[in-house]
Amino acid sequence: MAGRTVRVGGLPADLPPDRVADKLTIHFLRSRNGGGEITDVQVLRDGPQACALVTFETPEVAQRILKVKNHILSIGGEKYPLEVTAHTEELSPDEVARSR
Repeated sequence: MAGRTVRVGGLPADLPPDRVADKLTIHFLRSRNGGGEITDVQVLRDGPQACALVTFETPEVAQRILKVKNHILSIGGEKYPLEVTAHTEELSPDEVARSR
């Protein structure tokens, strides 16, 4: 998965993780956002701030996503500025189990 996954912060804390994952999928599939085909979206709520790991089919899509400076997620009229960074560490099986 190295090079294909981005970490997304700035997520709305008041929405269910499955709805956030759906909205992120739609946002990152759009070509105007630099997006492309996605293989996985995991919303993680364990830390002080929720984040998501979005994995794309190819590293090139992840690189395009990282080059876009202002990702804004619109949900129900609200706008959430997203913090998108490269995700470099692999998840342990324990972390994957907790995120589901």
